Amino acid sequence: MSDEILPFFDSGHAALRQRAREWLEDKLVKSFAPESDLDQRAVQATRDLGVAGFLKYTVPEPFGGVRPAVQARDLCVLREELARHDALADTMFAMQALGGYPIALAGSRTQKERLLPAIASGQSIAAFAITEPEAGSDIASLQTRAIQRGKDYWLTGKKQFISNAGIAQIYVVFASTGSEEPGKGISAFLLEGNTPGLVFADKTQLLSPHPIGVIELENCAVDPDALLGAEGDGLHIAFQTLDFLRCSVGAAAVGLAQRALDEAIQYSQSRRQFGRLIAEFQGIGFKLAGMATELEAARLLVSQAAWLHDHSAGNAKIKSSMAKFYATEAAQRIVDQALQIHGGSGLIAGSIMERLYRDVRALRIYEGTSEIQLLIIARELLKKAKA
Repeated sequence: MSDEILPFFDSGHAALRQRAREWLEDKLVKSFAPESDLDQRAVQATRDLGVAGFLKYTVPEPFGGVRPAVQARDLCVLREELARHDALADTMFAMQALGGYPIALAGSRTQKERLLPAIASGQSIAAFAITEPEAGSDIASLQTRAIQRGKDYWLTGKKQFISNAGIAQIYVVFASTGSEEPGKGISAFLLEGNTPGLVFADKTQLLSPHPIGVIELENCAVDPDALLGAEGDGLHIAFQTLDFLRCSVGAAAVGLAQRALDEAIQYSQSRRQFGRLIAEFQGIGFKLAGMATELEAARLLVSQAAWLHDHSAGNAKIKSSMAKFYATEAAQRIVDQALQIHGGSGLIAGSIMERLYRDVRALRIYEGTSEIQLLIIARELLKKAKA
């Protein structure tokens, strides 16, 4: 969200944005040393976000939150500001939302009371374990099994690219409880990080700092109380969660793009070539104008999608996919142009432009690739036309 209040937001959202920005500038960027241990930084970021009260926006009010229901606009405001300042902080905030929302959506009151307050305070780190070696975009093909023997479920399988693997206290794990055919009757389970048989198998290093890795379920026994919602509700829970949070990925992209544009404008007004500031060259001006226009278009799409979710109005699903697709693709272009304006200095390891260039890339992949968003948009358009 830019400095003016957009019609999709109210003064409360503007105040939240300002509070987040002031806190980030005062505390977060000063407290994190990039060379320190990634897991330690991730845990500390979560704790700090909890102490500051921002994680309260990821759970409903009765269980430690701020509002009666989680609001997409709150998440977008916070993710834009977090991503603008620190991509790791945005990741940790997003994962608390991604791990907590299925519990808020489908959990029993006992599950909510036991787990959500700790997520809201940052004392418990959440993980959303759905991706597998053979199940990425095609969620229905997952092969993790949960077989009921007696009263307990026994989980066996492997999950990869799991954010917060190894540091999470609570995992939302998706497994097939149906027939022998993989992907049938998928259910969701709540597993604590110290559950016997839940093994942190490997840490995965990504292009941008991100606590992520592989977990294995080795005859992991859980009682029926670990089932989230009813048996067979897993895909519905997963899709509802991803649909709701998708526009917030676009908001993170907007934050990264805004930082890139800010850096490009500042650099162009200080860098001199051929006897004058490079901002005075028409070619640079055209780049900045195009970047700013794409950024505003992305911001408006994200804002519209979030408003539709919060008001249960219109087709929020297609708008969220449009927002996620356009904002993440536009952010990639904006960051690339900003680096081009910086020239060789933008390639220096550790520089802000080098970090932004690495940080922006994952957004076009996680929580539904750009190609998957196009499939969703096309499907919704054709469904509407047929109706």
